[in-house]
Amino acid sequence: MTPTTTVHILGVPMDLGQQRRGVDMGPSAVRYAGLADELRRLGCTVVDGGNIGVPIAEQIDHDPSDGTAHNATAIGQVCGEVYRAMCDALGQGHRAITLGGDHSTALGTVAAALEQPGRLGVLWIDAHADFNTPETTLTGNVHGMVVAALMGQCPPSLTIGDARLQSHQIVMLALRDLDPAERSRLREFGVATLTMSDIDKMGMKEAAESALRLLTGATHLHVSLDLDSLDPSLAPGVGTPVPGGLSYREAHLLMEMLADDGRVRSVDVVEVNPILDDKNKTGKIAVELVASLLGKRIL
Repeated sequence: MTPTTTVHILGVPMDLGQQRRGVDMGPSAVRYAGLADELRRLGCTVVDGGNIGVPIAEQIDHDPSDGTAHNATAIGQVCGEVYRAMCDALGQGHRAITLGGDHSTALGTVAAALEQPGRLGVLWIDAHADFNTPETTLTGNVHGMVVAALMGQCPPSLTIGDARLQSHQIVMLALRDLDPAERSRLREFGVATLTMSDIDKMGMKEAAESALRLLTGATHLHVSLDLDSLDPSLAPGVGTPVPGGLSYREAHLLMEMLADDGRVRSVDVVEVNPILDDKNKTGKIAVELVASLLGKRIL
């Protein structure tokens, strides 16, 4: 990024898409870890748009239309606000960083990125595919349905904006915990995946190059970074930790290669849960990774 880059930060303190409390404090944890100061040190102009308002889970009246997708109507309403705020930031030519909250936040951010001129590519960095539907979900948690919803496979309450994500526009990286139905659906829809097993075999450099080749046709990229993509020894403050995740250097190399690619315009940083963390360790590594993505280098 150039020294004149303006970066718009938006917080979405949402915990409605899953069942472990505390992830709503994720935006505060990442801000407290020094995100804005780190971006300014990189020469960026920082605009913090504050937080989107999110209702308290205990105060939400059950909507029968939600069916097996818990809190779907409320989540859709919040993500509609996220969508509008993101469209505004991207429309001004800013880079956008959205701080979750759980991964259902991406219903609004990716929808906004899809509306921008050009062709979008999405890199979904996550231990989970988030490709269930209300019919296949084992938990009812919307944060596990986000990619399916972005493709128009979920109820209207979870369908934001007019554009729909196509399977060729997304690459999933660092997968290691999939439901049986998700495995079948990923094959059915032809979604490109690079699992942790693939990364073990080829190394992160080749895996990142492969992901970027798969997204060659995209003019701009959206990176959706779930902190549970990292090994829990590095990022303990997440709601659904899975052993065997990305190492410190693997994660940074991926971010550095994305920075070199130059197409990233928007980023999600989600699933940071300070209640489950150790002295904000997860919030701090989130800031480090964003800095690498925006151009920080060793030399």
